[in-house]
Amino acid sequence: MELSQRARLRAGDQDALGEVFDAHAQAVYAYALRTLGDWAAAEDVVSLTFLEAWRLRAKLHAGDDDLRPWVFGIATNVLRNTARATRRHRAAMARLAEREAVPDFADELVSRIDDGAQLAAARRALPALRRPEREVFQLCVWVGLDYASAAEALGVPVGTVRSRLSRARARLRALADNELHESAKRREPVPATGQVRGGGLEAARSLQEETR
Repeated sequence: MELSQRARLRAGDQDALGEVFDAHAQAVYAYALRTLGDWAAAEDVVSLTFLEAWRLRAKLHAGDDDLRPWVFGIATNVLRNTARATRRHRAAMARLAEREAVPDFADELVSRIDDGAQLAAARRALPALRRPEREVFQLCVWVGLDYASAAEALGVPVGTVRSRLSRARARLRALADNELHESAKRREPVPATGQVRGGGLEAARSLQEETR
């Protein structure tokens, strides 16, 4: 009887790990890139995710061959650790003597990849969400996991995923709408006497479709 991919991986079959990598590495990379906004850091996340997958293979529970939730659960943990390391690094740098500032192109990168001001605004607004809500939004909206798979990836009930995603969508929509509104106001010319300032909110409304 031929073993399943899951069973082969649990048994230490390196070819099975290669198959899992081929199937999911690109999606993990896109998830990390959208989260971090940095190519090199996203590549590191991919490497660490599959190193962890190999290290944790014996703990992989029995089930069907859909390993996507398990892989993205590991990727989410790697991103958590990366975020903590980044915060520690920034705190350490802040304690050093001030040096010449280097521009941060993360927002420009995400805007270019997603080809739209709406997703760039959403990317900038994401840090304002609570971490549990942010992770659910990223897994369900960016990665495309269904509720059950996201729940498995995060180790929480399906109902928790639903409620977190609902809160994340509402909060993110409000934050991004506000940012786009303020940006549009800054770009508008000062109206002549007697004229009424234009709205400029139509672009913000299209973000609702992205977060549904």
